[in-house]
Amino acid sequence: MAAQLSAPEQAAASKSHGGLGGSYEVTVYELENFQGKRCELSAECPNLTDSLLEKVGSIQVESGPWLAFVCRAFRGEQFVLEKRDYPCWDAWSSSRRHNDILLSLRPLHIDIPDHKLYLFESPAFSGRKMEIMDDDVPSLWAHGFQDCVASAHAITGTWVGYEFPGYRGSQYMFERGEYCRWNEWDANQPQLQSVCLIRDQKWHKWGCFLSS
Repeated sequence: MAAQLSAPEQAAASKSHGGLGGSYEVTVYELENFQGKRCELSAECPNLTDSLLEKVGSIQVESGPWLAFVCRAFRGEQFVLEKRDYPCWDAWSSSRRHNDILLSLRPLHIDIPDHKLYLFESPAFSGRKMEIMDDDVPSLWAHGFQDCVASAHAITGTWVGYEFPGYRGSQYMFERGEYCRWNEWDANQPQLQSVCLIRDQKWHKWGCFLSS
């Protein structure tokens, strides 16, 4: 059985964080399979273990999406959490590195209805360029682009890049803005092999891929 919410948890849950598509709600549990002490959030939390929980074992996203981080203050490896149940670490991680620590969490705002992302093979938006519009790319190689991505420009939309093809490996978030080097999306090297668009379910249209 889940424990009753403590005073700090109730305070966290009472915060409103409205955004495009409505409110954000997530319940975080200390143990796997939604057991143990829980914390309900509707706004960003820079430190889940600061008087809230000792650890994170499972997550239920009632409305979202959310972005989770392995370090405090929204730093370190990232995991996108869409509306669904995550009974254990393996359910939210696509990384080969087993890291069952989550220390901070924030709502992920969706920029709709149009989506466009530019990927560049060299830093500072130079070298070959790939333009992605309104859709997912399970393999950059399949569309004639290499796996070396050293800079990016998210014109519109909210995107998540993956270290390996098929949406596997470490995840990197691209919200609207410029990323001059790979360290600006918290990557250790300029390797990116698949890209997924974070959608509001009210909007969707097939996109295209252009390289130059």
